[in-house]
Amino acid sequence: MYTSADLRKGLKITIDNEPYIITHFDFAKPGKGQALYRTKMKNMITGNTLDRTYRSGETFEPAHLEDRKMQYLYKEGDHYCFMDNQTYEQVHVSEDAIGDAKNYLIDNLPVDVLLFREKAIGVDVPNFVNLRVTETSPWVKGDTSGSDSKPATVETGYVLRVPPFIEEGELIVIDTRTGEYSTRVKG
Repeated sequence: MYTSADLRKGLKITIDNEPYIITHFDFAKPGKGQALYRTKMKNMITGNTLDRTYRSGETFEPAHLEDRKMQYLYKEGDHYCFMDNQTYEQVHVSEDAIGDAKNYLIDNLPVDVLLFREKAIGVDVPNFVNLRVTETSPWVKGDTSGSDSKPATVETGYVLRVPPFIEEGELIVIDTRTGEYSTRVKG
């Protein structure tokens, strides 16, 4: 169990049987009375935020979260299916829980699935993924219109800006933290 003295930014605790992460923390010691701990927390399942003030001596249950190495298999409706690399157990994650990671999911991509009480609540993809460009306008040699990028659609349906020399069918590296083009895959 955590006490109010353990509260800090980034700490994960359980409130009303749901995991929360503390996003902001402030300590105040008034002239009289107990110390106050003001927190802002984000629900790790729904994304809702919560402002709470606690007094010294209060206790909190840690959020028992587990990161498990899995690989992406397929999409079924609005759920994505992942397989545990050790046990071959399959886990379904809702599109809401996946968020922007859905833009980078290709077959057999290794990911980290975040579990809370054996229920999948999120997915972390690698920082860089290789995706094939499926649609982009051709580059016209001598085009001096001044644009230094053009839109391109990759195999997952994600649209991003790429340099004008990128053509359909090329494999590119995308930084999943920013969603931007990084480089072209050589070879």
